[in-house]
Amino acid sequence: MARPPASAFQGASGSQRRGAGEQGIPTQRSIEAEALIELLQGAIHDVLRQVLPPGPLCLVDYPSHPNVGDSAIWVGEVEYLSRVRGVRPAYCCAATDYSAAELRESAPEGAILIHGGGNFGTLWPEHQDFRRELMERFPGRPIIQLPQSIHFSDESSIADTARAIRNHGAFTLLVRDRASFAFARSHFDCPVHLCPDMAFYMRREHRRPSRADLLCLLRTDKERKATLDDSLVPEGAIVTDWLTETRGERRGARFRATIRAALTGAAARRQARYDAFAWSRCRRGVRILSQGKVVISDRLHAHIISTMLGIPHVVLDNSYGKLSSFLAVWTSELESMRRAETMEEALAQARDLLACQKY
Repeated sequence: MARPPASAFQGASGSQRRGAGEQGIPTQRSIEAEALIELLQGAIHDVLRQVLPPGPLCLVDYPSHPNVGDSAIWVGEVEYLSRVRGVRPAYCCAATDYSAAELRESAPEGAILIHGGGNFGTLWPEHQDFRRELMERFPGRPIIQLPQSIHFSDESSIADTARAIRNHGAFTLLVRDRASFAFARSHFDCPVHLCPDMAFYMRREHRRPSRADLLCLLRTDKERKATLDDSLVPEGAIVTDWLTETRGERRGARFRATIRAALTGAAARRQARYDAFAWSRCRRGVRILSQGKVVISDRLHAHIISTMLGIPHVVLDNSYGKLSSFLAVWTSELESMRRAETMEEALAQARDLLACQKY
């Protein structure tokens, strides 16, 4: 079984029922991407070796949509399980093709891992509904929610979730930021651990040649906060999002998924298809981000993938503070990253990064 690189990180997790580490990455004046990624992988492993029980594992809530960020998380989850733990999930599913009977048949016992991300709460209700369904169907069976950000908009939904967790009795919640950690400890009767995003366990991709000085990858969904006045866009800058894929990209992913599935046993074909689509979407994200010498984005995984590619970038927040909360714990001292409150400030920071001879 492989072990991640030795890490100087300590204190990202804890063994008490409702406790976990509250420190994050030690504060330094600056830290280079390679060193930071090693620290974050070590932090992930420190948590998961505590909470993952022996025996078979299921991995559920595969992101069957084109958003690159969710695919990056899935790829990191699978990479961690295979490369570090030496296991393949006994059962995988998306919320749309889930079957309780099939899960029980494939894995009569063992932990159920729920895909991480930013959908714990009311913002993306279909995922929260699926989470509650699992807790109701499998009471007492270990369910581990991989790292999430939490956002609720009403008290009744908080109470419903707290009731489901209490009734289930064996739920463990991993969160990506201190605000989510404090919220979960206050409202939910379950072990809570602070843990970095699983996308940091992706295999490293090579940065492609740039096409423009600046790429603005900005949200176009309900989490959008920043707006870009067209008059502010520098000449030659690329402005885009990564929520759609072309017909050619879908065909290519489908072809690779078919080939990959054909080379595996019947039990592993679904995961092989999932993994092929997820990797295709991650590589699309790499191609998009590589277009800019500098990137501005309000997407957490644009920040994470830019870090892994070594692309200098400026981070704006989303609608409920997800990025600033994550950065505050894990990546605030990254040498190649700047933060901005407004688009005007982000453009000024990007100009500074472009002018820096190091980049």
